[in-house]
Amino acid sequence: MSDEPLKLPMAGTLRWRDVVETPAVLIDLDIVERNIKRCQDQCNRLGVAIRPHIKTHKLPLLAHAQLAAGAIGITAQKIGEAEIMADAGIEDILITFNIVGDRKLERLKRLAERSRISVVADSAAVVEGLARTFANEEREIGVLVECDTGMHRCGVLTSESALELARLISESPGLRFAGLMTYPAPGQGNTACEWLDHAACLIRAAGIETPIVSSGGTPDLYAMKHHPVLTEYRPGSYIYNDRSLVTAGACGVEGCALTVLTTVISSPEHGRAIVDAGTKVLTSDLFGMSGYGLVLDHPDWTVISLNEEHGRIEYAGGPAPVVGDLLRIIPNHACVVSNMVDSVHLVRGEHYVRAERVAARGRVT
Repeated sequence: MSDEPLKLPMAGTLRWRDVVETPAVLIDLDIVERNIKRCQDQCNRLGVAIRPHIKTHKLPLLAHAQLAAGAIGITAQKIGEAEIMADAGIEDILITFNIVGDRKLERLKRLAERSRISVVADSAAVVEGLARTFANEEREIGVLVECDTGMHRCGVLTSESALELARLISESPGLRFAGLMTYPAPGQGNTACEWLDHAACLIRAAGIETPIVSSGGTPDLYAMKHHPVLTEYRPGSYIYNDRSLVTAGACGVEGCALTVLTTVISSPEHGRAIVDAGTKVLTSDLFGMSGYGLVLDHPDWTVISLNEEHGRIEYAGGPAPVVGDLLRIIPNHACVVSNMVDSVHLVRGEHYVRAERVAARGRVT
């Protein structure tokens, strides 16, 4: 952690509305900076280290800003993302995804030669692949046991299974048991810590050191209590926020740094307008909500449906949108939007900063 926060680039005199062609993704750095500080302050209050998940933004620039604000390292979901971040000089990376297959394991080995990499596992099969790959390496790789605390995705199902896998990791050549990791189901962040506490106590009672106990998720972060068992937290979406987080009460509209800029291309009848943003930039994720985004300055308008390149907006009253009008939409899910465009446009308020290539975009392996 540096003494001074990383200075993100400042705006020039141009306005973004005079520069950017639609559809496009705008990132307001003023809001980003506030979001980074808010999250860091919350983790400091909880007494946990922060290891932000970079799948939300996929930008080395913002990963370095998070580190400068106090993060101990970053989280990635894919080897490709981790490779890009290592290329950008980031040295401490946790990959929270089972690495399976010889080619991926070979890439992981090469990556671990130049950065401090740790990974997760939830089965003997995953552990055996890691051990086969790292058995003859000079430096062991840290492996956390992933625990299913209610998300019903990956993860061991019981504390006893966590202990069994921790033993296997500890006994495997080239591997070092690093601790426990979970991604809780929404609304279960505090309950998940009770699960982790029981598992950690069981493992430590067996004489196995458990240095890291890691949880994550932006939706629950600001409702979390202090849990002595927890050592680190892995939020991702907090840096941008989105409509799903506004709906969940994790932030307000003013905390949403990512918006999709779109143009009204048709206004065929009163009550309906068509914009040039469809599923290829807004995503089809609903998360149980109605509509595909929140139209800034028009909260009573509904993005009722999407095709690939078209978005249909319906409204009840007020002036009709005019062809050529620019609208900004807060998407339901910001993380997916980041992966849909080659570049995002950095702004500060109404002023333009620059275009920024989404360096880790499309890294699906």
